[in-house]
Amino acid sequence: MENVIGRTLPAFKAQVCQGSDFKSIDSAAAFKGKWTVLLFYPLDFTFVCPTEIIAYDGAADRFAEIGAQVYGVSVDSHFTHRVYLKTSRAEGGIEGVKMPLIADLGGKIASSLGILNEGGVALRGLFIIDPDLVVQHATINNLSVGRAVDETLRTIEAFQFTKAHDGEVCPANWKPGAKTMKTTSEGLKDYLKTAK
Repeated sequence: MENVIGRTLPAFKAQVCQGSDFKSIDSAAAFKGKWTVLLFYPLDFTFVCPTEIIAYDGAADRFAEIGAQVYGVSVDSHFTHRVYLKTSRAEGGIEGVKMPLIADLGGKIASSLGILNEGGVALRGLFIIDPDLVVQHATINNLSVGRAVDETLRTIEAFQFTKAHDGEVCPANWKPGAKTMKTTSEGLKDYLKTAK
């Protein structure tokens, strides 16, 4: 897998389904100037996927509060996404979800990020892209384990802090309002004096 961290997100154009509506998306135009999360999942109508999509969609206001947007992405077509969004949760769908779902039919986007598996579906890749379209964070889970909304929010906030405060970094378990570190040996020593 080629490392994409610190590099510009490979540009793509795709179809998106949101609710019943289809639209075309150009990643450079849609993501420029915003914090963006790409939440890759294997397929519509599978098991762990709806739990993740529903959880991230349920946190839409929290993401909006920190200036971030979340897109779900799978190798399904936008037509399949529409059916998935219209199918009741009791029947394995995600009815009521407002999150836009990107159609990566053929897996070109997943492949460009190194997460397309041998079966032709995306692993559970999560990518945080900054407003300059640079990939700041990536996690990749195998198919059986979902991601955590709170950790995604915390990670975005940490990157937002370091982007706004040149020369400062966020230590382990950092949360907004917690102590940060200067990128000097003195800064490290100062931090470690009070670390628990």
